[in-house]
Amino acid sequence: MKAPVTDPSGHHRRAGRTLAGAVVLALALTGAAVVTVTAPFTGPGPRPAPGAPATATAPVPSPGAPGIGDPLMPLAGNGGYTVRRYTLDFDWRAPRTPFEAGATIGATATQALSRFDLDFAGNTLHRVTVDGAPAAAERHGDELVVTPAKPIPRGRAFTVRVAYTADPTQARHRDDAIQDYGWVPTSDGTVVCAQPDGARMIFPANDHPSLRAPITFRVTTPPGVSAVANGRLVGTERHSDGRTRWTYDSEQPIAAQLVQLAIGRFTFVDSEGPRGLPVRDVVPDGLVADTEEYRSLTPDHLAWLEHRLGPYPFRRYGVLVGDTDLPVALETQSLAVVPRDDLLGDRVDAERNLVHELTHHWTGDSVAIRRWSDLWLSEGHARYYERLYSDEHGGAALESVMRAAYEQHDQWRHDEGAPAEPTDATLFKVMRYDGSALVLFALREEVGEETFGRIERAWVTAYRGRAAGTRDFIALASRVAGEDLGPFLRPWLYGAHTPPMPGHPDWQVDPVED
Repeated sequence: MKAPVTDPSGHHRRAGRTLAGAVVLALALTGAAVVTVTAPFTGPGPRPAPGAPATATAPVPSPGAPGIGDPLMPLAGNGGYTVRRYTLDFDWRAPRTPFEAGATIGATATQALSRFDLDFAGNTLHRVTVDGAPAAAERHGDELVVTPAKPIPRGRAFTVRVAYTADPTQARHRDDAIQDYGWVPTSDGTVVCAQPDGARMIFPANDHPSLRAPITFRVTTPPGVSAVANGRLVGTERHSDGRTRWTYDSEQPIAAQLVQLAIGRFTFVDSEGPRGLPVRDVVPDGLVADTEEYRSLTPDHLAWLEHRLGPYPFRRYGVLVGDTDLPVALETQSLAVVPRDDLLGDRVDAERNLVHELTHHWTGDSVAIRRWSDLWLSEGHARYYERLYSDEHGGAALESVMRAAYEQHDQWRHDEGAPAEPTDATLFKVMRYDGSALVLFALREEVGEETFGRIERAWVTAYRGRAAGTRDFIALASRVAGEDLGPFLRPWLYGAHTPPMPGHPDWQVDPVED
């Protein structure tokens, strides 16, 4: 995610639960109410019948965990299963108007499940089935607790279907670079900004950046209105009433926070990147000409980044121009959303944004973060290469920008936590951007430009398509450099005070002000 452009000063712009006896109300699509009564829950699994023999081979079904234990967002993601594929069906009608939606989730149980959770917030729930049989479903905040008619054995593949009404006006707010996120309405449709935990407002998900699965999108739109989503357009189907169903395949697994779904009156602009890579921009009809100059630079940006990081890691790329007052651009996988204003102003600023989101496709999209506290690896890399590109193409000199960041680093540590020690509230503050890019600059100054380049290429190659964290980066950097870099990197990432900058003994940190 691209934070608002900052000046060197850095100025820019779930609780636990107890399940007791419960009555679960599930609304059928017809509007009829179906009431399912569940017995009081008194333990982690079903009570055995009197005299029933113990079994040594079949584990007793128990609830899947309501989160994967991320310290910053404890209820993000879910335990007890992995998702094999999402299939999402959206019957879009009109801007800012609720519409019927459905999610089919193919999953595999990693334990014997008596129940499991989905991350799902704020939409009107109609019904839930598991393997075709009605299932009890109960909300606890952002958790949808699903109890199937029969327990699911460990290792068993199962299918969950959730029917609901989606609300394209639903959004949330953060007091950092993200600001408003979730569904982002436009004059004739919507775009989606799901980072960090807004995907659950769009569809029921296993919503954590380390958890990925392929997605099929099937979106039906009125005449004259297009739909676009991550990945490849599989096909369109015209209905007798003039509506069109658009089917997209993400092609590769994708984290929920990187989902893109946009609806509007769009023009699709096709071009090619290095080695014939398909590039498709999606542009509101009235903005095609005005945004062409900067959008046409994407092949050059791809070539510049490939020279430093190796081959682009996905099968296609494109820029979705957001015709709305988005505060930030976002690295939605294979189709980055960039606000229109970013493409209508100064070229240096526009290229910073475009290179930032494209860099994320190597670091943040392909190499996912293991925990939210590892966000510095995603945003720090994107900001570093954005600044490096800008230095080489008419923007501020990298060294001067890094020196300004160094001067304020203790203040940022005080206000927002060290680079690898954010809180939920400070996750997308300037420390994760300029402050984390400074860590990479310091590493380059310590090991030299040639070794740093080898570390970077090894990082995006070794963990391509995988999740990795701060300890992984320190270990890999040490192997590539042939020396233990832990004593150097850990104070930069976790210390209360900013270490000396290698090669720059004259750089000073400003005093901290409360």
